[in-house]
Amino acid sequence: MKIINTVALCAIFVATSACGGGGSSSSAPVQPVATSSSSSSSSSSSSLSLSSSSSVSSASSSFAYPSYNTKPLAPDTTGMGRTAVQIASNISLGFNIGNTLEATGGKSETFWGNPKITKEFVAFVKQAGFSAVRLPVSWDQYANQTTAEIDAAWLGRVKEVVQYCVDNNLYVVVNIHWDGGWLENNVTPAKQAQNNAKQKAFWEQIATQLREFDERVIFASANEPNVETAEQMAVLQSYHQTFIDTVRATGGKNTYRVLVVQGPSTDIEKTNKLWSQLPTDTVKDKLMAEIHFYTPWNFTGMTKDESWGNQFFYWGKDFHSKTDTAHNPTWGEEAAVDQLFKLMKTQFVDKGIPVLVGEFGASLRSNLTGDDLTLHLTGRAHYFNYVVKQSLANGLTPFFWDTGGLLDRTNNKVLDQQAYNALIQGLSKP
Repeated sequence: MKIINTVALCAIFVATSACGGGGSSSSAPVQPVATSSSSSSSSSSSSLSLSSSSSVSSASSSFAYPSYNTKPLAPDTTGMGRTAVQIASNISLGFNIGNTLEATGGKSETFWGNPKITKEFVAFVKQAGFSAVRLPVSWDQYANQTTAEIDAAWLGRVKEVVQYCVDNNLYVVVNIHWDGGWLENNVTPAKQAQNNAKQKAFWEQIATQLREFDERVIFASANEPNVETAEQMAVLQSYHQTFIDTVRATGGKNTYRVLVVQGPSTDIEKTNKLWSQLPTDTVKDKLMAEIHFYTPWNFTGMTKDESWGNQFFYWGKDFHSKTDTAHNPTWGEEAAVDQLFKLMKTQFVDKGIPVLVGEFGASLRSNLTGDDLTLHLTGRAHYFNYVVKQSLANGLTPFFWDTGGLLDRTNNKVLDQQAYNALIQGLSKP
């Protein structure tokens, strides 16, 4: 079978951060970017430390948009009884339908080269053994830039794809993805009021549109908000708080929906260092945290050798090259996965807060040939298998990042059998 690049890594992976560029290459000598959060009422969400430290309220009147929460509903518990922990335990392996609904620049989900998502493809994702789908979505290009009103047809299209997932009994995570970077690249005090106003306007519309779905539909505040400092973390906290408050205010099933908030840059080490408390929530045990994992970046996404270090073509202690030694890994192998995932287990999982590994993957080195290519593919499969196994061993919930290289979205078949087998075998208990 012809091997396709399973993680074409957004076709413009690094340039746009559209799929998760460097959010998880936390230990790399040079870090690509990536993450988002803020304030509210009582009744904590879990026990990390649950009251927000942000002193800034949600949206500022200086950047007011019309309210789109025009018909809030009374709280509705129907089909919403599970906690975040219970829902996470029902997801063994998730699948990102990447480079599609989040495509920017052309107001079309096909603009980056993938076909439209079909109900047949979603059914195939389920058949292939995945238990959840993450839908990265762009919204800003479909919105009126004065009023922040999202085009009704686009809201309807996203709802249609969500319905495909629910019809196949898949959990589905809907987010605001890179989206041109309006939030992701502007986690700053200067943009805080403006972005909180837009966050509120967008989530009023998204949450209202999807309000009737049961607990299988999960909302995620952002993608990979770029955060480097405690000051930025406070801003991110406010973005997350606006998200939570806005969704809850729409009522109905959204009163009890599980919501996902992202760590700084979705980077494990930054999350461990900078994120000391979750935003507050009005209901208990309905929040999840999210990180992404592309460690080591030299292996998963780096595209050329640099003065500070080379690309890694191989991965895993048993899969080093004896001839191409310049491209063997020098860090970021199995022990690093163990150590980083243990940080998230201790910080969140052990305290009753589920953690989504919202993206992980590694590019295929199509420049290699012969024995080098074989060794690369074997190590790459081992990487996928190890990340899945260790995620589950630490109570984390892994979502594979795919842009059309793992599963054929037109013919509904497996394209990269070696990678696929490694992922599925990662679900097996020792």
